[in-house]
Amino acid sequence: MKKSTGNKKPPVFAVEKPHAMRAQDIVAQLRTSVDHGLNRADAAARLSSVGRNKLMVRKPIRFTRLVFNQFESPVVLLLVASALVAFGFGEWKEGVAVVLVLLINGTLGLVTELRAVRSMEALRVLGSLTTRLRRDGHAVLVPAEKVVPGDMVILEAGDIITADMRLTEASNLSIDESALTGESVAVDKGIEPVSSSTTIAERTSMAFKGTHIVRGSGLGVVVATGMQTELGHISKLVQEATPEQSPIERQLARLSGHLIGFTLVIVAGIGALGIFKGQETFLMIEASIALAVAAIPEGLPVVATIALARGMWRMAKHNALVERLAAVETLGATTVIFTDKTGTLTENVMRVKEINCPNSSVTLADEQNAFVNDHGVVDPLKDPCLDLALTICVLCNNAELGKNHGQNIGDPLEQALLVAAKLAEMDKSRCLLDLPRVREIAFDSDSKMMATVHSSGDKNLAFVKGAPEAIFDLCSEEFGVQRNPTFDSKRHNYWKKRTDNMADGGLRVLALAMKTMLTPNDYVYEKLTFVGLIGFYDPPRPDVSNAIAQCRSAGIRVIMMTGDHAVTARNIAHAVQLSDRLPIVVDGRNLPPAVDLKPSELKAVREADVFARVTPEQKLALITIYQRDGHVVAMTGDGVNDAPALKKADIGVAMGLRGTQVAKEAAAMVLRDDSFSSIVAAIREGRVIFRNIQNFVTYLLSCNLSEVLIVGLAVLFGLPLPLLPLQILFLNLVTDVFPAFALAMSEGNQQILTQSPRDPKKPIITRIVWFTIIAHSLSISFATLGALVLGQVLLDLSTEAAVTVSFLTLAFAQLWHVFNMRSPRSKMLLNEVTQNQYVWAALLISISLTLGVFLIPAASEALQLRLPSLASWTLILGMSLLPLVFGQIGTSISAYFYRKSTRMNTTI
Repeated sequence: MKKSTGNKKPPVFAVEKPHAMRAQDIVAQLRTSVDHGLNRADAAARLSSVGRNKLMVRKPIRFTRLVFNQFESPVVLLLVASALVAFGFGEWKEGVAVVLVLLINGTLGLVTELRAVRSMEALRVLGSLTTRLRRDGHAVLVPAEKVVPGDMVILEAGDIITADMRLTEASNLSIDESALTGESVAVDKGIEPVSSSTTIAERTSMAFKGTHIVRGSGLGVVVATGMQTELGHISKLVQEATPEQSPIERQLARLSGHLIGFTLVIVAGIGALGIFKGQETFLMIEASIALAVAAIPEGLPVVATIALARGMWRMAKHNALVERLAAVETLGATTVIFTDKTGTLTENVMRVKEINCPNSSVTLADEQNAFVNDHGVVDPLKDPCLDLALTICVLCNNAELGKNHGQNIGDPLEQALLVAAKLAEMDKSRCLLDLPRVREIAFDSDSKMMATVHSSGDKNLAFVKGAPEAIFDLCSEEFGVQRNPTFDSKRHNYWKKRTDNMADGGLRVLALAMKTMLTPNDYVYEKLTFVGLIGFYDPPRPDVSNAIAQCRSAGIRVIMMTGDHAVTARNIAHAVQLSDRLPIVVDGRNLPPAVDLKPSELKAVREADVFARVTPEQKLALITIYQRDGHVVAMTGDGVNDAPALKKADIGVAMGLRGTQVAKEAAAMVLRDDSFSSIVAAIREGRVIFRNIQNFVTYLLSCNLSEVLIVGLAVLFGLPLPLLPLQILFLNLVTDVFPAFALAMSEGNQQILTQSPRDPKKPIITRIVWFTIIAHSLSISFATLGALVLGQVLLDLSTEAAVTVSFLTLAFAQLWHVFNMRSPRSKMLLNEVTQNQYVWAALLISISLTLGVFLIPAASEALQLRLPSLASWTLILGMSLLPLVFGQIGTSISAYFYRKSTRMNTTI
């Protein structure tokens, strides 16, 4: 199935842990040059050796394979055997009829085969780019697939990284790696090596394939291409993560197995009994075919497919697009939801949360869209310190806000600063008119600061922003402090503690400072005046808390898995009320491989509410642990790093707006509005669908079991066969299917989300339901056989005419039987069945088709039916109503005991 389009040979230029090596050592090891890059001959040789910079793809499933898949079911094989036996004994009509059934089911299955493996195709899109690099000392553009280890790549803001590379130069370089790591904040990059044990999110000396540059420039030497990159490693995980069989698929497969066993036992028993009683061999073969056909509800896959497709349509109305039919029902059995943080629980947009200055502090209140303090809403421009802080935010800034709802440009943190200033009606263009920029000192990963110098009359003002620990060391005084403005060690420690408190609250902290200079070229980074701290956060989505509360009410546990820091993850979990207690956080860096987990560590894993700093491999392992515990696991995500877990989960849910194409293709469901609450609506729909499936399966099995009993009892008591194989097929595919389909269209009840998820290990049909099925089947069987006997004894009908009576009695008895599917808690006349418009339409269609047979001579001849007399019609209608009467009496008795037990429980 797998086909590699790149890396056909093992790479001979592999670099082990390049993030921990010096850049010049890697350049030397790869036999390249920073200034000149590779020459064309070397590049061509390496391309031939390591292969193209592509990701492994999987061949689409062939049409012939899809066709073959439709005939692998044991139920289908049993029908094939029935057809072969019919042909072997010259029963061409019965054989052709069974073949037609197989073709109808096969066609429906083929049409609804929705999913070939497309994850790798989506990943390949990331490689269909061009890359600017140095070859023979010149900057050239080459297709990304021709990049090789040793190439020197020129990096600029806006570029998508097309290979893994070790940075050799970095100027104010910041890369958004959220799609790969799950961390919401862009990563500032440098050229210094880092520890060999650091995670991907902390490898600041590296640039990874599939990420993009948000700020600055740089140069990097390629150390890995294609499947050797971190993205390639994830793509391999996507291929290896086999999607689990859904609960409904397992349930239907188990039910089919039981039906086959039941069929074989019954056929063998009836055959042996007939031979023992001296019946003709041909007659017993014909009876065996009839029994085999009767036992198998051929309409089951048809109705199940239509019901699930209907569920897909209803889910689409709630902005949930489902790609696999069986995934529709899987949500209803979900017990655990693993959710990503960035872009799923949060908005994936950085915002200013706090501004803390020496004399004043404000918080940006989302609900008021204003600056507030302990006394209420404030105007920050009326406070000198806050005014200066916002001025620094605007002027020491290279981002631009899009005009007329256009796209913002620049670093996400700098965009957030401009948005906060705009809220105070401070505009960048107006500020630059008052204080024109005359100089910029770009952000440097070593100093962790940037500065701009502005002309202000006869003096110059330098505005600085950067990491708090870097700016604190350079400050000598505090702005706005009158008595003792000196920024001494005591004040240093005070602000450091405030910084730590903000960080513990899940905020990313930036410090602001300024300096007055005589000339614009004076040295900036000394004797600064401290102005304040800015706290940023990625806000939770407004609808998430309510959606999570609904999940808890429905008995579903929600667990966060993120590549972000533990503190940030914990605070978001607390903000969205992920748990009804203080969230328990497990740091992925301290988590051993799943196979090495001790019992105490497994216990901690099962109790955790948040997993932070987790890798794609760890996400897969955690999902597997919960699946082995018997949970039905849903996984939400939007990044490349989420794709393997999305595929491994029982149902993967990707974000449609912010999600990468890779995540969407790996998932079974895509949310068009990225709303977590849409998952809750889809879960409700999934539960309703299962209830509907259980209902129509009950209906179909009670009808089919009655057919088995009718044929079996007729052989046992020496009666003529009351049903012929072709007649049974007609009932199963025409008369049964439409009422069953109508039952599958129920809208469900509003209280379904207040109940616990059903146990996926329990069968679709429980013991109580089996008892109900048997009781209904017996009443239908005795009514049909009674009509057969009464027709021969009282009306003196021929065998063919009596068989027509038994056929029509059974047909109408099964149609009226649909009203027995009402809930015991409902009223006899007004209930979910009688108020279902599809039920009445189904009855009209089924009755029309049944009576229409007598209007078409060829059809009535094929089914061996004769037009009944008035007396026969009276017998047919009378006997066919008996199962309905008995069923309603039984349902009423059940309702009485249910109400009685409810009153007793209420009293207690």
